Amino acid sequence: MFNLNLFKNLGVPLYLFVYLIFPFSAITETLKVNFIKNLENSLNNRDFEFIRKTFTNDNSENIPKQFSKIINDFPGSKWKIEELYSSNPNKNILRIKVSGEKIVNGEKHKLESNFDYIFSIVNEKINEGIIKNLFTIIRNDDGEIDISFKIPDKVLTGSIYDIDIILNQPLEEVIIAGAIKPHKVNSFFEEEILLEPLAAGGIFKMTRAPAKPGIQIWSGIIAHPKGLITFTKSIDIVDEI
Repeated sequence: MFNLNLFKNLGVPLYLFVYLIFPFSAITETLKVNFIKNLENSLNNRDFEFIRKTFTNDNSENIPKQFSKIINDFPGSKWKIEELYSSNPNKNILRIKVSGEKIVNGEKHKLESNFDYIFSIVNEKINEGIIKNLFTIIRNDDGEIDISFKIPDKVLTGSIYDIDIILNQPLEEVIIAGAIKPHKVNSFFEEEILLEPLAAGGIFKMTRAPAKPGIQIWSGIIAHPKGLITFTKSIDIVDEI
């Protein structure tokens, strides 16, 4: 039996892991395959100087600090990067995957993060960028919890949509807890979510999209006898689909 008293009045720190996402530069207007590989190698080899040189002056100091935070949280994290086709000649798109593990109190926590980064180049450096299609999950259950995430990538402004996080196995006598909440883009990296008992087998939420286009971020947590799962998902809010 799962003891919910362990979570009573407990604020569980939840990382949005927005700091995992870096805008990456290009040495020319068109990204080359060898540059993508060099960039990937530089990230995996913790080349701070390379990262510092890829940004405009406003970001050249902040980005290495954020990169350092990732290394501290997940020392063995690995990056995989590929370029996606962009219909806009002034924008580049990189698809980035980050994976890592760390041991906390003898338990293994696994990180998986996938996102697209859309950016422009000014004077051979990143000037501005935007994160899309972000999905980050951290779990310490060693993959034992059969869970499905049904969260849309894109919704219309003002529309009503569903967010469903489903535990696929019957709960029977198992008691679980969890919570989910929205965040603003560029909000604090660390947020606190208060767990509540979940009567159903997961989190089922109906919500309304903002009235203006942009990006909405949802983060949440599931507490199960087999472990904890935290997640962050970005949703594009658009005028038309």
